[in-house]
Amino acid sequence: MAIVEINVVPMGTPTASISSYIADCCELARKETGVNSQVTPMSTILEGDLDRVMEVVKKMHNVPFKDGIQRVITSVTIDDRRDKTTSMEALIDSVT
Repeated sequence: MAIVEINVVPMGTPTASISSYIADCCELARKETGVNSQVTPMSTILEGDLDRVMEVVKKMHNVPFKDGIQRVITSVTIDDRRDKTTSMEALIDSVT
């Protein structure tokens, strides 16, 4: 199971606020089956099969374009551990 951090940044928005675009991305992630999501103050964490998670990453990247934005910068960090099963909660528990 992969744990993936995604940060979608719409460029050229009419105002300095991008929260409505991010809310649309988060709503999409919540509705996707086979992927768990957790919103943090600076990014969204996705958890699931890597291929499935990457499908969701692509969909999230495309959300601002559907809202009329012409440029989007998306950063993705993948934690794909194969020697044992882990989860978002297990990673947090290991450091708290």
